[in-house]
Amino acid sequence: MTIKGRAFPEGFLWGGAVAAHQLEGGYKEGGKGLSTADIMTLGTNERPREITDGVVAGKYYPNHQAIDFYHRYPEDIELFAEMGFKCFRTSIAWTRIFPNGDESEPNEAGLQFYDDLFDECLKNGIQPVVTLAHFEMPYHLVKQYGGWRNRKLIQFYLNFAKVCFERYRDKVTYWMTFNEINNQTNFESDGAMLTDSGIIHQPGENRERWMYQAAHYELVASAAAVQLGHQINPDFQIGCMIAMCPIYPLTAAPADVLFAQRAMQTRFYFADVHCNGTYPQWLRNRFESEHFNLDITAEDLKILQAGTVDYIGFSYYMSFTVKDTGKLAYNEEHDLVKNPYVKASDWGWQVDPVGLRYAMNWFTDRYHLPLFIVENGLGAIDKKTADNQIHDDYRIDYLTDHLRQIKLAVLEDGVDLIGYTPWGCIDLVAASTGQMSKRYGFIYVDENDDGSGSLKRYKKDSFTWFQHVIATNGAEIE
Repeated sequence: MTIKGRAFPEGFLWGGAVAAHQLEGGYKEGGKGLSTADIMTLGTNERPREITDGVVAGKYYPNHQAIDFYHRYPEDIELFAEMGFKCFRTSIAWTRIFPNGDESEPNEAGLQFYDDLFDECLKNGIQPVVTLAHFEMPYHLVKQYGGWRNRKLIQFYLNFAKVCFERYRDKVTYWMTFNEINNQTNFESDGAMLTDSGIIHQPGENRERWMYQAAHYELVASAAAVQLGHQINPDFQIGCMIAMCPIYPLTAAPADVLFAQRAMQTRFYFADVHCNGTYPQWLRNRFESEHFNLDITAEDLKILQAGTVDYIGFSYYMSFTVKDTGKLAYNEEHDLVKNPYVKASDWGWQVDPVGLRYAMNWFTDRYHLPLFIVENGLGAIDKKTADNQIHDDYRIDYLTDHLRQIKLAVLEDGVDLIGYTPWGCIDLVAASTGQMSKRYGFIYVDENDDGSGSLKRYKKDSFTWFQHVIATNGAEIE
C-alpha cells in the first residue's frame, strides 16, 4: 500500500492547540481569580520556574500577560480561519468561571468570555475542542484544601464541569477532562505536581504515595464528569488527554526490555483507568506492597467503571529510553537514558517521528478507541528578519516527518484518528520554562522572554505550508 497522493479521511479535523493560561493573559480581568499558573516565574531550560506563595512584588510572571489573546482573540481566530482550521483546541480557565474554585455560583463575566470566543470560532467554521483542566487550577484550592490531596476537590471540579457542559452544550462537542494527567508520574518534579495536582510537597513526605492519591481523585472526577457530560448532552465526545512518550529499552537485553515494559505500565496506567475503568493488577499489588493505604472506596471503583472515555486525546513530542536499574520501580527523574539513534531539539527533547506511529498503534492495540492527536510540535528559536519574515523550514521538516508517520498509521495500519492539532499554533508562553523564545507557532508573536515587544502577529513560512496541507487534506504528504 502506498500513501502517495492519498488524502486523510473525509471530515478529518485539522487545527491547532493552545492552553488558556499560556496565551490569554488578562489574569485579573473579568473577575478572574489567581491560578497556579499565575504564581510561576520565568525560568529557562537550566533554571526551573520558581513557584511563589502568591504573587510576589518584583518577580516576573509570564502568564500574567501571555500574548494578550484575551483582548486579541478575534484577530487570531481570523488567522486560524485563513489557515483553514477545522477545529481549535483550547482550555477553559477554571479561575475565570470559579475564581476561588469553591464558590456556589459561577462568574458570569468569565462564562461570557468563552461564549464570545466559541462564537467567534463557530462563525469562522472552526469547532472548539475544549480541555477543562489544563495545567492550572484555583490557587485558593491549593492553599485552603491542599489541592488534589483532598477528596473535596472532586465535587469542586464537577461543579466547574457541570457549568461548562451546560453553558456550552450547543457550542462544543469534543471535550477532555485533564491535560497530560500522567505527567505527574514524574512525582519528584515540583512543577509537574503543582500543574497536574495542585500539590506543594512538604519535606519528608512520601511523594509517590501522594501522587497516586491525588491521581485517584482526579481519575474519579474525570469519570464522574464523563457520566455527567453524557447526561447533559449525549452527543458529547469526552476524552482523556495523555502525554505519550513511548519508552524503549536501550538494548535487547531481557532485563532492559522488562524494565521498559514496567516504565510504560507506570506512565500509562492512567490510560488504563480512563479507558478500561479499572486499575491494573500490578499497580494494585504495588499499592499493597508499599503500604500506601490510599483512600479508594468501593463507590469510587464503580464510578471509574461507569465513566470510561469516548476517545484518547494525546500529545506527542518525544520518546524516552531506559535501561535496567536492577529494580522494577520506575522513577522518571532518574531512570531515563540517551537514545543514540535519535536527535534532540534545542531543549533536549528526543525527536522521533517513527515513535508517533508506534504510539498510535500501541494505543489502538491496547484500548481500541478513536485517537485524537491534540499536541505535537517543535519548540525552537525563531529569527524574524528585517522585513518581518520568519523562515522556519526546520519546523516544516519536523511536522512533515511526523505527518508522514501519522498518515502511515491511518492509511496502512488502520488507526482511527479524529484529527491533528499541532501545539502552540500561535507562539505562546512555554509551560515548562515560561519562555517566549521557545516558539512553536505558525504565527510569530513579537514578544520577548521579559514580556517586552509589540505583540504584533506575523505569519511564518510554516503558516503557508500548513494552510496547503489542510487545503489538500494531507494528500501531498508522502
